[in-house]
Amino acid sequence: MSGPHARQTAVTGVGVVAPNGLHADTYWKNVQEGASVLDRVTREGCEHLPLRVAGEVRGFDPTALIEETFLVQTDKFTHFALAAADAALKDAGLSESAWADAPYSVGVVTAAGSGGGEFGQRELQKLWGQGSRFVGPYQSIAWFYAASTGQISIRKGFKGPCGVVASDEAGGLDAVAHAARTVRRGTDVVVVGAAEAPLAPYSGVCQLGYPELSTVEDPARAYRPFTSAACGFVPAEGGAVLVVEDLDRARRRDAVVRATVAGHAATFTGASQWDRSREGLAHAIRGALDEAGCAPEEIDVVFADAMGVPEADRAEALALADALGPHGTRVPVTAPKSGIGRSYCGAPLLDIVAAVQAMEHGQIPPTPGVFDICHDIDLVTATARPAELRTALVLSRGLMGSNAALVLRKGPATAA
Repeated sequence: MSGPHARQTAVTGVGVVAPNGLHADTYWKNVQEGASVLDRVTREGCEHLPLRVAGEVRGFDPTALIEETFLVQTDKFTHFALAAADAALKDAGLSESAWADAPYSVGVVTAAGSGGGEFGQRELQKLWGQGSRFVGPYQSIAWFYAASTGQISIRKGFKGPCGVVASDEAGGLDAVAHAARTVRRGTDVVVVGAAEAPLAPYSGVCQLGYPELSTVEDPARAYRPFTSAACGFVPAEGGAVLVVEDLDRARRRDAVVRATVAGHAATFTGASQWDRSREGLAHAIRGALDEAGCAPEEIDVVFADAMGVPEADRAEALALADALGPHGTRVPVTAPKSGIGRSYCGAPLLDIVAAVQAMEHGQIPPTPGVFDICHDIDLVTATARPAELRTALVLSRGLMGSNAALVLRKGPATAA
């Protein structure tokens, strides 16, 4: 639905589980300071893999946050999503009484790229080592891409429209767009997000087929997008969940509107076809701007995809120039993920949270570990840059060839 009477989508809550923070405030503090938490992989069973550096979520205790009933039937990626959903609902000021009489008014959408690899590996080891009688019944659902959507909705009693985007990294932005469309079609509230846990041995082996994966052993040099030393990306765990709802409804209940989802577009250009991604990403940016009714010069900051592959970084820089014109080389660009790694579908959700917080605080966070920029973009490095931010553009590309762009506008409450 479009036009003057279309329902607008507000972001009223955020929840984060990331390598640099288990809460949104901690995450923002570290992002703003440009702290890097990339380190050597410590997971048991991964010692022999060429994958040496990653962004691990440490200090996360699911038993303190999630009931045992749900823990035994879910993988770590769902544990992250359940915890982030709780935090997002609390941030939005929504208690169980808010939907007790209207469970069909709340939907859930998540994105997933790898599913429950750790749970699946554990059960397969039981199968081959002890026999089929030792494989638990939850093996059939815990690994599944839709597990987080299902478990969030079951645990909270949500019965509204639910879905999952089973995609590559750009699916994180597509899930938010799907949620926004669901709100415009009449659903009051949608819990939307993505979290990944790709650091089990089985998952690590699967990732070794990606030529874009960094195998550098030095954490300070393993992920340096937009530089001459770019050598691939570093994977990460974690992600984020948002609460999005009808803007008028949010205002009626006096919720803090942290941002609005203004526009989105997506394209497909083929797996690892980074030269083609220039055209596809530029087309997605133009489409997102058109849907948002936003001129190129209105974009105040870009949260870059930052693949860390020379051809991909060059294509992204050129796509900004193609889509935004002269403004494409002047607009401030940042990539906080260079300090925490890329958590696949969870990565663009973490960028959205950072963009929302950047607009609230008037600070563009830096790109950790990056100094020698070799592309024609205004990349923010070293320290955060003060700026008046009203509109943010978040970009994402996936290894399988998806490109997506999302336009966010500063929330009316914080703007006032």
